[in-house]
Amino acid sequence: MSGIARAEGLEGLEQGIVARLEGLPVMRLPKGKVLFCPGEAARGFTILLKGRVEVYLVGPTGREILLYAIEPGQSCVQSTLGLLGGEDYTGEAITVTDCEAILIPREMFLALMDQSPVFRRFVFGAFAMRMQAIMALLERVAFQRVESRLAADLLAQAQGGAVHATHQELATRIGTAREVVSRRLDALAKAGLVRLDRGLVTIEDAEGLARVAATDGAG
Repeated sequence: MSGIARAEGLEGLEQGIVARLEGLPVMRLPKGKVLFCPGEAARGFTILLKGRVEVYLVGPTGREILLYAIEPGQSCVQSTLGLLGGEDYTGEAITVTDCEAILIPREMFLALMDQSPVFRRFVFGAFAMRMQAIMALLERVAFQRVESRLAADLLAQAQGGAVHATHQELATRIGTAREVVSRRLDALAKAGLVRLDRGLVTIEDAEGLARVAATDGAG
């Protein structure tokens, strides 16, 4: 099976278009590989076949916030903006697992946008979903208390009642500083909602944590 035949969301692609894409090689990307950095120009449109990529916004002080993750069937809004609008990347993309992907070069991408309704619907549909997710992130950061964001993230990420993550990783996911997360975790631990160990947060009271997650208001 060719790489493009494995691409989620591109079922029903026109036969002539499929033939053009079948010649593109499948790239095997190891975990931890940086795919792009701020200031770089978009070279092409990546179709992820396997794995997970995370895209971060990096501030002038080096603080990071997780903008979104990309999995098969999803797209990178920064790449789409760069290819259609000519803007350089403002974020950084890193593979968090071993990945397989196809890179559609810029000129081919622009031609496909003109010639293939199926490809065009995929690009704009994935773009719209990604923008909705980014707007939801902005809403949480702007209007939801840090405690609420942290509690919600812990509940969402927990496996077997525990979250394996450093304080910095938690801070990056919810859009705040590591020191803030450390203080909030200490408060949750003192309240008996979680237990803290190095690189591990164990949920002791899921119902109580859910009540914290549901608290409204910025902070």
